[in-house]
Amino acid sequence: MVGHGQKPDLVTTAAVSGSGAAWVSEPMPPLAPAITKFFPLEEIRRGMRGVAYTVFEGVNPEPMEVEILGLLKDALGPGQDMILARLHGTKPEYTGVVAGMSGSPVYIDGRLAGALSYRIGQFSKEPIAGITPIEYMLQVRDDNGAAARGMRTAKADGSGMMQPMVQPMETPLMFGGFSQETLDRFGDRFRAMGLTPVVGLGGADAKAVQPEPLVPGSAVSAVLVRGDLSMAGTCTVTYVDPKRLLACGHPITQFGPVDMPMTKAMVMATLASPLNAFKIINTTETVGAFTEDRSSAILGQFGVSARMIPTVVEVVPPAVDGKTGTGKTFRFEVLDNRQLTASAMLTSVYQTLQSNNTSTAEMSYRMTGEIELKGLPVVKMSGVITQTELYPAAIGAAVFLNDRFDKVYGNAQEQPVVTGVHLRMEEMTEKRTATLESARMSRIEARPGDTVEIETTLRPYQAEAVLVRVKVKLPADLALGTMRVLVSDGATLDRIMTRPGADRAVGLADTVASLNRLHTNDRVYVTLLNHEAQAVLDGQALPEVPLSMANVLEPLRTAQKMQLTGESVVEGGSAETGYAVSGSQMLNLMVK
Repeated sequence: MVGHGQKPDLVTTAAVSGSGAAWVSEPMPPLAPAITKFFPLEEIRRGMRGVAYTVFEGVNPEPMEVEILGLLKDALGPGQDMILARLHGTKPEYTGVVAGMSGSPVYIDGRLAGALSYRIGQFSKEPIAGITPIEYMLQVRDDNGAAARGMRTAKADGSGMMQPMVQPMETPLMFGGFSQETLDRFGDRFRAMGLTPVVGLGGADAKAVQPEPLVPGSAVSAVLVRGDLSMAGTCTVTYVDPKRLLACGHPITQFGPVDMPMTKAMVMATLASPLNAFKIINTTETVGAFTEDRSSAILGQFGVSARMIPTVVEVVPPAVDGKTGTGKTFRFEVLDNRQLTASAMLTSVYQTLQSNNTSTAEMSYRMTGEIELKGLPVVKMSGVITQTELYPAAIGAAVFLNDRFDKVYGNAQEQPVVTGVHLRMEEMTEKRTATLESARMSRIEARPGDTVEIETTLRPYQAEAVLVRVKVKLPADLALGTMRVLVSDGATLDRIMTRPGADRAVGLADTVASLNRLHTNDRVYVTLLNHEAQAVLDGQALPEVPLSMANVLEPLRTAQKMQLTGESVVEGGSAETGYAVSGSQMLNLMVK
């Protein structure tokens, strides 16, 4: 296995093979072959010797001996076999199978046979691993994932054809600039995708120059977040040609087409642990983008720029003696991906709010912001976010943003292109909630076209009552008789203006319009319930529908595409309160 011009490197320790015979170390090439040839899966036999390459520390791959134990038939899916192997050598026998080792190339007789990619069991006493055959990985290279789409591969939880004790090697996901508390709250979102969140043991240095080229066995990272915060998953390069590379030997998300920056990486150390061994990583310079995330490999292309979502979060501290303190502005970029963006954005925004010394458990935030979409109006975000019984305000703010992203990315008809996010979070030191306690009108009788004032009493949290007044000009065409007047918070108004099931499959423009029609939680709303039929179609209220038109729309109601009610909802007015308001009151007005 010694290539031309390469000096053999002897492994100094011995191991015992499964057959009981002593394993005798042989000379190993210190580097992977310069010219890549492939070892056919059909020629794999038990007892063959190979060599694998991975980085244990630094940037240079190191060899380790591989003993082929045979094939696990259909282990990766119907007709998809996995090569089973045992690793030998001082380092692999000490560290075991390590998160971040997936993708490590395995050569037999100088030919590339596949990538170390699966672990056997959780607390195994010896480094036994599964190898993804290179021919499955090459399908991703040659067809940009088209062939891989037809392969049914087991998920990381062991479902499908995967044997229960066989699972993909975890991909360490390094969080730079994040606290352990943030990871404890949101780490499960990433673990569910086979990623191993690690905080404080790695980060990103985009300005670092790493002159060593990416070669088989090098560490390579896929970036989810970069800037003032960083988030990147790391595995090992299996195959490289002048235009592209293959890595991991299993999916990160198996989302298919992706767009994630591809960077070089430096392994600071490899942490040995029977429960969770992983590589401690610093990502360095960007060299391209990962464009495919498939069942047998991820594909990266050199010289390609990934499109990211520029994100700005301004955190403004409370005013002291009438003077606003110096705030912090966080700038970072997040990948644009239907499956990952919402979780990455939620986690990042939460961290920005926790990074100020002014942050406290009972703090509230006045939020304003927008999500920018290509070719569409912005999604507006506004309101007061406060502590609840379930979580503090910082989580509430992150969840609010996550909800908007879920609705945008969840559109069944169109794939959105998010071009930017901007948030301004003004801190308020107290819990800014208020209950709508009572409401009364300046008069109980009025004529169409008159102006009526509604006085609302709010009861803030642990504070004196607050009066809020709203002037409402009655429409000139109001029906005569007793009319109901609803005084409420925004959520109550949203419920009566949106029919159940209005979030069915609609276009992205309709989704954005529907989100922008939602009422903020920091205002008191006065709504007139007029004596005219109302239709709600595609989430939008159509008030004062004539009886003749109501009959025409009846088939839509029967098909549950429209809601038809006996009252029209007419928004009369609103007033800002400075509190997150909850509650409602119903009043009666005689229209003469």
